Amino acid sequence: PMRMLWLIPALLLAGCSILPEAEELRVYQLPRSAPDAVAAPANREGEVLRINRPRAAPLLDSTRIVVMPRADQLSAYQGVRWSDRGPVLVRDRLVEGVREGSRFKAVVSDDPPAQAALELAGELNAFQIEYREGRPLAVIRLQATLLRGGSREVLASRGFSIERETDGASVDAAVEALGRGGEALAGEVANWLAEQAATPG
Repeated sequence: PMRMLWLIPALLLAGCSILPEAEELRVYQLPRSAPDAVAAPANREGEVLRINRPRAAPLLDSTRIVVMPRADQLSAYQGVRWSDRGPVLVRDRLVEGVREGSRFKAVVSDDPPAQAALELAGELNAFQIEYREGRPLAVIRLQATLLRGGSREVLASRGFSIERETDGASVDAAVEALGRGGEALAGEVANWLAEQAATPG
């Protein structure tokens, strides 16, 4: 009986040796770079702006780094992930970009939601690498809607489309280009919000 007890741990250890090795997983944050545009100051100094996480299709609303090798196919890079879901990365970059140079009383996210006079909602329609004529491009498309807090009245809506060339076909190049695209998107949205906030009413 004692010999059997010694055999059990030995068999368990032997079993461990035949398990497949864990997949190496690289996790990327959305990189920061100098923004392409600087937000004009808004004049609604007493108002709070809340930026909500945009809605997105299931593949975009994940930590996968999405790539379109051709127009009719969506895929994802293997062995790599974003540090958070795509819409969260975009929302956080928008919050950072709008805060810089704005005169809102505060710019907050919806995590957790806070009361705000204005809300920015949106639909993230692209946050990916697209191959066009064999060339990879970072593409971000966002339909943004400015709402009055509480009543949810639509004050303004606009589509944004950002494209940035990648420096090669590697995942690192894709991530860097999407980071530059995120900065450009944040700059354009910040300027647009400043224009809307400067409009009376």
